[in-house]
Amino acid sequence: MDESRLGKIIKQFSDKRILVIGDIMLDRFLWGNVSRISPEAPVPVVEIQREELYPGGAANVARNLQPFARSVAVMGLTGSDREGEQLMEILSARGLNTDCIQSSGSNLTTVKTRVVARNQQVVRIDHEQRTPLTKEQEDRAIEQITRRLPELDAVIIQDYGKGFITQSFIDRINEIADSGQTVITVDPNPNNPVTWRGVTAIKPNRNEAFNFANTAETPLCDPPNKDVTLKQITSSLFRLWQTKHLLITLGEQGMVLCENESSLVHIPSRAQEVFDVSGAGDTAIAIFTLALACGVDAKESAEISNWASAVVIGKFGTATLEPDELLAAASNRS
Repeated sequence: MDESRLGKIIKQFSDKRILVIGDIMLDRFLWGNVSRISPEAPVPVVEIQREELYPGGAANVARNLQPFARSVAVMGLTGSDREGEQLMEILSARGLNTDCIQSSGSNLTTVKTRVVARNQQVVRIDHEQRTPLTKEQEDRAIEQITRRLPELDAVIIQDYGKGFITQSFIDRINEIADSGQTVITVDPNPNNPVTWRGVTAIKPNRNEAFNFANTAETPLCDPPNKDVTLKQITSSLFRLWQTKHLLITLGEQGMVLCENESSLVHIPSRAQEVFDVSGAGDTAIAIFTLALACGVDAKESAEISNWASAVVIGKFGTATLEPDELLAAASNRS
């Protein structure tokens, strides 16, 4: 794909309206320095210098879409706590539609706190409460989806296994959504036993794909499209999910695209330097979905997604990218 072709596709992105559904959370980064070891235990003492807050989970997928799409709405659940208020403030400040986010006093906003010193993560502290949607919360979410669907170009379902995505909720979405008219993509979680059926595309990473197929993960094979076990896995997942496209991310090996049980197209990584893989999967599903919503074929969509992922893993933290960065990455390809 040349730069001119990519530029035209990115322009098409700007007309698209996307709804991201899933577990939303707050990513907190505490940046500091280490100059000594604690006298209380053999651990570093981090002197905190600054704090940064970012949208996390499904909210980070929406954050990745915002610089490209016409409108991006987020559907999820927060607690009635200060962290939930902070997340809503951040999303609104970034121009993301938060009308579909529910707040509940019986829930806790998921917060991932990362302590970073000298650009190295020292520890991550998670505050979370895995609570399934109540019937009332599910009904409200379905009513909102039903109302918005005619105006949407794509729906992304981002499952982090925190409770927002349930089988009942997904079954009801399938009843009202016509995947032939609206692109529906899924980033699944193997810890949440949801049965997916008939969506446009599903994007697990390699480890997740093996888990979904109940198969022990094997060592990486080079090239991945010659990996016999991976081919067996994709065949199994196609039968399980009945999806049109299966995109499996492979970390430093890039990704493989499967459009039927026998095909396995390898798309090598374009990353010049892997600095931090946090959020790379969020970027991949966001850009892949946008391209599919523009009518771009799955292979070309995956290639664009691969370029986007290459940019963000060269940054620290749950990073995103801008359209000019994506264009620059493609124009500098070797």
